Amino acid sequence: MAKKVAVLMTDMVEDVEYTSPVEALEAEGHEVEVISKESGEIEGKQGGKFKADKSISEVNADEYDALFIPGGFSPDLLRADKEGRFGKFATHFLQNDKPTFAICHGPQVLIDTDLLKDRNVTSFISVRKDLENAGAKVQDASVVVCSNLVTSRSPDDLQDFNNEIKKQLA
Repeated sequence: MAKKVAVLMTDMVEDVEYTSPVEALEAEGHEVEVISKESGEIEGKQGGKFKADKSISEVNADEYDALFIPGGFSPDLLRADKEGRFGKFATHFLQNDKPTFAICHGPQVLIDTDLLKDRNVTSFISVRKDLENAGAKVQDASVVVCSNLVTSRSPDDLQDFNNEIKKQLA
């Protein structure tokens, strides 16, 4: 059954960390909706041009079956939201055991949920200390699955990450 997947991202997203998982999701028949600060164009870190379908202020997390957060500098920019709307949005998925996928710097957004204590995760090396400080148990592996939460380190891990996304949504 096709799922509706929310993607949280803004400018400076790592292009391939968005495009590769989205291609995998769409190949399986899932619907992907990009949510950002505002609807409109998003510029990737490598120059890609992407479209934000909706702004965070016009969505309800209940409408989505899963969450995907690609990396790059995008997660850090999303965390700078004064109202903390992206962390609040992500909270819904962790609290309701909905599949939650984050790669590279993506887990930074999940820190703002205050729900990482004792969760097994991985990320890009520069984010690991922040995750530990949030109470997470950080591992160095291509993919770490902890209940509904799937995390990965970098573009080098995309094949394993995409395979796990497909498995979780099957």
